[in-house]
Amino acid sequence: MDLSNLKPAKGSVKRNKRLGRGEGSGRGDTATKGHKGQKSRSGYSRQAGFEGGQMPLQRRVPKFGFKNINRKSYKGINLGVLQGLADKTGATSIDVQTLVSAGFVSRNDMVKILGNGTLDAKLEVKAHAFSKSAQEAIEKSGGTAVKI
Repeated sequence: MDLSNLKPAKGSVKRNKRLGRGEGSGRGDTATKGHKGQKSRSGYSRQAGFEGGQMPLQRRVPKFGFKNINRKSYKGINLGVLQGLADKTGATSIDVQTLVSAGFVSRNDMVKILGNGTLDAKLEVKAHAFSKSAQEAIEKSGGTAVKI
């Protein structure tokens, strides 16, 4: 075998249909596009959501509300999770990086500590936000809640 007798696998290469090349070709006249109508014209491309002239769904359905571009969304982490993490790793300080490495949040998440569960460990917790109950529980157990 050498470069002079290489060929593609049998059946892998197909010839293009030659459309609109006269009646004798069998694909002349309408060039397999059917008769008349918008889709048979050159340059036709349907817009997304086009419904043949009928009022499209996205315009028929009423709109309401708005999207607040200044909204800050937090990933909530409960005190019970912090207690479990402290028991498991023996950590005395928990920050966002600790939660990322433990798999509770992703790198770009803003973290809010919530007050569900109990906290017995004395922890220094660093997060973007705290609920009142969480902050009280952390300080009650002898730890500190530091806002980043």
